[in-house]
Amino acid sequence: MEIGTILTPVLILGGMGLLFGIGLGVAAIKFKVEEDPLVPAIRAALPGANCGGCGYAGCDALAEAMAKGEAPPSACPVGGPSCAKAVAEILGVDAGDVERKNAFVRCGGCEGKAKFRYTYQGLHDCKAAMQLASGGSKSCSYGCLGGGSCIAACQFGAISYKDGIAVIDKDKCTACGMCIKACPKNLIAFERYDCKTRVLCSSKDLGKVVRQNCTVGCIACKLCVKACEYGAIQVTNNVASVDPAKCVSCGACARKCPAKCISTSVALEEKPAAQA
Repeated sequence: MEIGTILTPVLILGGMGLLFGIGLGVAAIKFKVEEDPLVPAIRAALPGANCGGCGYAGCDALAEAMAKGEAPPSACPVGGPSCAKAVAEILGVDAGDVERKNAFVRCGGCEGKAKFRYTYQGLHDCKAAMQLASGGSKSCSYGCLGGGSCIAACQFGAISYKDGIAVIDKDKCTACGMCIKACPKNLIAFERYDCKTRVLCSSKDLGKVVRQNCTVGCIACKLCVKACEYGAIQVTNNVASVDPAKCVSCGACARKCPAKCISTSVALEEKPAAQA
């Protein structure tokens, strides 16, 4: 076999490869998308959790949205006020008021206080537990099942079990919102980090039914409403709720609540005079 016969296809293939390489190089230059120089700077200021709590597909997507003005400097719940300030400085805008938040579980029906229809034995997952009879083992259809869906969703180790229900450590919580999305009973909500008073119940059942299912459930008696001098608490759909914008953490509602379903971190013996 002649050498020319062997070299010819090799040279042809080599030439084709060279042409393709040049073509790709030209195309890369011609169609190159210039990256906004703000994007890498903003990306560096973000915490890098890639949790999706901002509503975007990770920190890279959020950084691009911020650079384009499609997302505010405060869009990252994990970064909080310090991150918002840093991004605002990069963009040359005002960060505005960024309020630190954390999630909490609106249920206090732990073991010994809430009643159960049966003993659940299965996957440690609330969605799986809800597929069984009556939507779960608890007598209260609104109660925390303690299946761990929220714990599995939290990337920051802020949620744990305590007496059969989920409890959130506010100092570890970054308010990414993943636990809220994971809870099939919609028991988890955001609150202000400095909030001292909250209602640990979500039941919309009538008081008589609540008493049968849980000793610490809201019975919609409205004694808390009458006790509050600031109009900070109301009862809607048979369950009380606190307006943090009006609450002064006097503890009057917690003192009056017969079911003790209102949690407060203030000393209940203290009661400041009503503001004018």
